Order: sequence, then structure tokens, then C-alpha cells
Amino acid sequence: MKMQHQRLLILFLVGVCITITGCGGQEYIVKSKESVENEQTQTPGVTVPPAKEVRADVPYVLTPQPVVDTMLSLAKVNQNDVLYDLGSGDGRIVITAAQKFGARGTGIEIDPQLIKQANANAQSAGVTDKVKFVQQDLFNTDFSNASVVTLYLLPDVNTKLRTKLLSQLKPGTRIVSHDFDMGEWKPDKVVKVQGNDRQHTVYYWTVPKKL
Repeated sequence: MKMQHQRLLILFLVGVCITITGCGGQEYIVKSKESVENEQTQTPGVTVPPAKEVRADVPYVLTPQPVVDTMLSLAKVNQNDVLYDLGSGDGRIVITAAQKFGARGTGIEIDPQLIKQANANAQSAGVTDKVKFVQQDLFNTDFSNASVVTLYLLPDVNTKLRTKLLSQLKPGTRIVSHDFDMGEWKPDKVVKVQGNDRQHTVYYWTVPKKL
């Protein structure tokens, strides 16, 4: 009886190996959906905090300088403005607003390494007296004193943010977004900008009077 069980076990294992290896001899790894999800979220020996604590909602992609200049010009940024850049990356929009237009600005960024880089860039540009960068979730940020808000997020993030922008910002506040609109909130202006890589789109809104 014991020998029979061993033979059955060997036959079973051979069958599994044939199934996984396949006819062409190429090895395939068969995984369940659950095991794939676990491997994507866990690293051996590392404790991973909840996703909302370690993951930005938007991947970091640079805004080309010609697009930055167009965004600020379209919003008619000037020395009296207070600009908030939501998802400020290396700080280039806030820094350019201070350098070229004399505006004061705050960059909101969740990645501490990008905050460090932005502060270094501001130091090099000589505008540390006009700009600051805050490590914070933009959905938990009070930007009610802004006169200009700039964005390079994603469509779903823009849509989620729309209610907050309309409720917090004063009428007349200018909003400029790189590449993505605000869904049902139609822009006042749309401008195309030719970059080295592709054509970019800049959207512009003005916060309306409260009803």
C-alpha cells in the first residue's frame, strides 16, 4: 500500500512538471491572482505601510519649460500673486513664477526627495525668500489664499479636486492645468504648446462667483 502511494505521488508530480514545462520545453510559472497581487505589494524582509502612506496619486513627470512659461503667461501671473503648485515636483513652476514674474509661491508635494530637490533648485535660483515647498497630501491642503493654482495631475485626480478648488478658492482665482481638463467644468481657454517631444495642451479656468 505504501509503495502504491509513492508511485501515485511520483506520477502526480511528473504530470504537474509536464503541465508547467509545456511541449516546447519552455518553462512557465503558473500563479494565482492572489499570489501575483501579494508579490506586487510585498518584499521579503520589508514591512510595507498601507498604500496611501507611501504612494503618490500621480507619477512624477517633468513639465517642459516652454509649457511652464505658457501656463504662467496664460494666467497673467504678476508680483501681487500667490501661486500654489499642486504636485510641484522639482519646483520649476513655483521657481519660474518667482524669478520671471515676482510672484510668491508654495509647492505642495508628497515625495520628500522632490521637496529636497525643489529647495536646492530654489536656492540656486536665488528665490528662497519668495517660495517654499511643503510635503503634504494636496487633498489635505488649505490653498484658499491662492490667486493662481497650477496643476499637472491626472484626469481622475483633477475631477476629484474640482469641488475642493471651487469651494476653497476666491472668485477670480486663476487655475491652469497641463494636459488634463476638469471634466464637466469647461475651460475658459485651451492653448497648444509644441515641445521637443510632442504637442502639449494647457487648460485655463477662472473661479466663478459664488451662487
